[in-house]
Amino acid sequence: MKLRSKAAALLLLALAALLLALLSLRAGRAEPPAPPARPASAPQRHPAPVPARWPAPGALPVASPGVRRRRPQRPRPRAGRRGAARLEKLARRPGEPRSFQAVLPPELWIHLAVVACGNRLEETLVMLKSAVLFSHRKIQFHIFTEDSLKPEFDKQLRQWPDSYTKKFEHRIYPITFSVGNPQEWKKLFKPCAAQRLFLPVILKDVDSLLYVDTDVLFLRPVDDIWKLLRLFNSTQLAAMAPEHEIPKIGWYSRFARHPFYGSAGVNSGVMLMNLTRIRSTQFKNSMIPTGLAWEDMLYPLYQKYKNAITWGDQDLLNIIFYFNPECLYVFPCQWNYRPDHCMYGSNCREAEREGVSVLHGNRGVYHDDKQPTFKALYEAIRDFPFQDNLFQSMYYPLQLKFLETVHTLCGRIPQVFLKQIEKTMKRAYEKHVIIHVGPNQMH
Repeated sequence: MKLRSKAAALLLLALAALLLALLSLRAGRAEPPAPPARPASAPQRHPAPVPARWPAPGALPVASPGVRRRRPQRPRPRAGRRGAARLEKLARRPGEPRSFQAVLPPELWIHLAVVACGNRLEETLVMLKSAVLFSHRKIQFHIFTEDSLKPEFDKQLRQWPDSYTKKFEHRIYPITFSVGNPQEWKKLFKPCAAQRLFLPVILKDVDSLLYVDTDVLFLRPVDDIWKLLRLFNSTQLAAMAPEHEIPKIGWYSRFARHPFYGSAGVNSGVMLMNLTRIRSTQFKNSMIPTGLAWEDMLYPLYQKYKNAITWGDQDLLNIIFYFNPECLYVFPCQWNYRPDHCMYGSNCREAEREGVSVLHGNRGVYHDDKQPTFKALYEAIRDFPFQDNLFQSMYYPLQLKFLETVHTLCGRIPQVFLKQIEKTMKRAYEKHVIIHVGPNQMH
């Protein structure tokens, strides 16, 4: 009996303590006393704000009495990919698939141009494939090629899966030169390479353009190099990478017999252009004391320097920007990474730090065994089945191939080649799994 009476007493004490705690909590949340009324001489136009009280640890915030909570304003859709996605969501009918590309206005597309003649069909298709594999925004391809290659380009591009063909549109153009002797232009350096000089004249309705050689591969979204256009100042109208990082051992500084940009020249294999500015600019030159429009300058410039140039249209571009250095934006070597950046030892610091963004396999290194690291990347993208898993069917086989290239100087720095492509694949994987599958369905 004593034990039972003790237990009953303890239970009563616990209930009393709980009741006191509830009463004190209620008193703590009670409404504060009303402030004294102001004298009539100083009327109050707005109610005085109630002082904020921090909630107790672990407690949910409680709205102050008498204060009306305002609904937060919805942010207005911004320009760009997110804004386009919001606009598309509003315009989409119930049940229709989500695709912001469908309503993305043409002025927000990326414009990518390439010139392909001779045996460059496969190389060009692999370059275009690398562009769509990781891109976010819709791309307009401008393909300049010979008549014999047009049907094959059109056939191959239309055979790609719908999930990729919806990310781009393509247009095929003939090889044309608006001034001078077409046959002379066509044979300058490599077949049809001089066509790039005439892009501002031909693509009159295009504001900005990214031109690349056929032997270029994108290891990250094209969107990223397109963003460099925002870095142009008011006078810059084109962007290229240096021809060499160490001027004293560069080709132009040692062998050029004509003016060239800066201390080492620039490489035109990857060239970002504001075509609107190019068409409206009067360029300083060595032929007449006044400025010349782009189209009017090309043939006289070629006639003056044709016996002194070695690399054709690239040399002409170097001459143009030697006389107009304020018009050029120079981007880092990671955006135009070539064998010269590693075959004599690594000399591209930006690529060492951030990884290669755009690979340029000049000198035919995709098709011989002189630089197996470059060849391995080309073959990995060429052979990748569109619908397969990027990590399993591209990244892991690529790592294994790189183990076979460690006997070369370029092969000794695999992280330089893999860093950006790994980041790009991770982003693509996370976007697919987390957004499309959903985090709650991941195991």
